[in-house]
Amino acid sequence: MLVSMSSGGPSQPTPYTPPPAGQPQAAQPPAPQPPAAQQPAPPQPAAQQHPGYQPPAYPQQSYQQPHQQPVQHPGYQPPAHQQPAAPAQPTHPQQPVAAQTPPQPPYSPPQQQYSAQQYAASNYAPAHFTQQPGYASVLAQPTHYSPPAPVAPSPAQGLPALPVPGGKGKVVLFVLFGFLGFLLLALIAYFAFFLGPISSIIGLVLALIPLAIVFFVVWMIDRWEPEPKLMVFFAVAWGAIAAIGLTLLLDLALTLLVGGRSDAAGAVVQAPIVEELFKGLGVYLIFLIARRNFDGPVDGVVYGALVGAGFAFTENIQYFAISLIEGGGAQLGVTFFVRAILSPFAHAMFTSLTGLAIGLAARRQASAGAALGFGALGWLGAVFLHALWNGSATFGDFFLLYFLLQVPLFVGFIFGVIALRREEARLTKARLSEYAAAGWFTPEEVNMLATRPGRKVGLNWAAQLRGDRRPLMREFIKDATKLAMVRQRAITGRDPLAAQDEQALLARTRATKAALLAY
Repeated sequence: MLVSMSSGGPSQPTPYTPPPAGQPQAAQPPAPQPPAAQQPAPPQPAAQQHPGYQPPAYPQQSYQQPHQQPVQHPGYQPPAHQQPAAPAQPTHPQQPVAAQTPPQPPYSPPQQQYSAQQYAASNYAPAHFTQQPGYASVLAQPTHYSPPAPVAPSPAQGLPALPVPGGKGKVVLFVLFGFLGFLLLALIAYFAFFLGPISSIIGLVLALIPLAIVFFVVWMIDRWEPEPKLMVFFAVAWGAIAAIGLTLLLDLALTLLVGGRSDAAGAVVQAPIVEELFKGLGVYLIFLIARRNFDGPVDGVVYGALVGAGFAFTENIQYFAISLIEGGGAQLGVTFFVRAILSPFAHAMFTSLTGLAIGLAARRQASAGAALGFGALGWLGAVFLHALWNGSATFGDFFLLYFLLQVPLFVGFIFGVIALRREEARLTKARLSEYAAAGWFTPEEVNMLATRPGRKVGLNWAAQLRGDRRPLMREFIKDATKLAMVRQRAITGRDPLAAQDEQALLARTRATKAALLAY
């Protein structure tokens, strides 16, 4: 509470008392006065400057104990709460008390503290102090000082997740994984009983080398639009467990029904038909289960190559173990060179033709029946290549036919994959350009997201930012590529969740871009 000097006259300075209602205030505020101990005595009238004049003094008890309350003047009235007190009555003007006033102790504010309710009820409190804010709970009460809350970002807090379709696909996938687990136990028992644990383990270790080579190439192909990890694992597991196990079971059934067959008939006729049938079945199941992630021919090639790689992995374990048992290390070395070094992509290339055909159906948003027809055409091509490969090893000079026929086929396969990648990049750029026309991206960002050199430049730029923001750039590229594929599905009109996917991916790309550009 503020305190000022009273303007009444010779009375002692008192705390400020508000004027009574209706009394006008002075036009000009009084000039600031020096402290009482240093204030000069006011001029005295000539009649009072008598040499024998002694002015009256105040009682001494009010200054002997400076910590006590000062003695109030008889005319002083203390202010009452919420009631203005009357001003002190002036005394006779001829009592020059101020000249003889002893030094006063320094002013200290009153010790009484008013509560928030009392202060809010005061007639002199500002309007915003009288407002009592309401809070949801005691934990929501603010502290004495709270910094201002940040403005909520636009368009939304957090990154929305992509909508997930119904649980039918999950149930089917769960059942298929259970079926794969049962077949895996049967295969382990087969290898341990017929080939022995030592030979099987040696064959398994050697079979990992061609599998790693195929994985690396498939990863290079799949970098443009990576497939879900769960479906990648299912593709490999289907080829390594289901396709092999079903092939062995069918071969056993044919042996019991028909009897023994020649090696040439088994290698050139039965093996291509049966093996490519069960491998192609795995690609078709992926199309049915993960339809929204099966966007085009590149995805079909990736899934077909993964199924073929899994099949070759288990088959190589068997061939390597048999070679070790029958011919020792020398025969094992020859078998390893032919299957792991010269032809690690054989099965991957065969089944990728089936995947390519199903991927073309997926790009046209074909139905399940139409995709089955496309897959049958691809299966015929896979059977032909498989039979040609086995026939070159059975009826002719393998190495001569390998360099005259198999190498050109493999080179053509590589160029075909490159052409498919370019077509996918062209489609990505075309769809993202539509969003750029609507203001979601700039033309420079479209070039960065839809071209391989642009992505490389973007990753190098993100690496130079504070904190190495290459992971954010990879997320930006991945979500933008998914957005282009979702746009393609929305144009064809066969995906009921395309609109929800589009909204979620637009929010994610905007948030990721803001994080990239943040300081």
